[in-house]
Amino acid sequence: MPWRCNRSAMPRYALKVEYHGAPFAGWQRQKDQPSVQGAIEEALARLEPRAHTIAAAGRTDAGVHATAQVAHCDMVKAWDPFRLSEALNFHLKPQPVAITACAQVAEEWHARFSAVERQYLFRLLMRRAPATHDAGLVWQIGQDLDAEAMQAGADRLLGRHDFTTFRSSICQAESPVKTLDELRVERVEGFSGPEIRFHVRARSFLHNQVRSFVGTLERVGAGAWSPDDVTAALEARSRAACGPVCPPQGLYLARVGYPVDPFA
Repeated sequence: MPWRCNRSAMPRYALKVEYHGAPFAGWQRQKDQPSVQGAIEEALARLEPRAHTIAAAGRTDAGVHATAQVAHCDMVKAWDPFRLSEALNFHLKPQPVAITACAQVAEEWHARFSAVERQYLFRLLMRRAPATHDAGLVWQIGQDLDAEAMQAGADRLLGRHDFTTFRSSICQAESPVKTLDELRVERVEGFSGPEIRFHVRARSFLHNQVRSFVGTLERVGAGAWSPDDVTAALEARSRAACGPVCPPQGLYLARVGYPVDPFA
């Protein structure tokens, strides 16, 4: 059933956003650096000349990508959703940002606060030759990893825990306690060679939590850590117990879940 909007209010639109994170200092608008939020707000200002502020389901860091970030914007004019997405994509060129879907939503609908789930994908490429086609889109290492051992370590992190160990020192979340619903380790033959792909799902995440997981599990896959070491690190509740935090370029915001899919 489509959302019904209050005609007296500014029409609100949900945007599904895809972007390559390399040129940006992250999602969030910044004064002197390019951001994905800033790029979209500038495109909106070309359509309705005024200051625009959009909200997103999550604030990705510098270098992190998205295949399905979700944001919302409020417009003065009642736009046809398809025409709004086409107009935004025209004004976003040549930046690596695209609106892949657009839908009108209820006045109270919020890209962040209405979300009930976020899903991330992390790609780790295992080959010695430098990546060409996937350069900037994967974390590349030069050795083969044991995916089964990594999954055994990942299983120790599932459920509700105090994730202080896997939380950035600058994290602004009120509590380090989160529930991790999925951390699946998959070995696949990717376009550029063998990959380990991490599928991570939860209602919400701490700052650098996924990259801390991946960096720690890479140590398990390389044989430097055991799954028991992952448990010990978790129970330590200390940032010093975490494995190395992996680089951002293999990380993608892949899905945001809502009670009713606004793009269905």
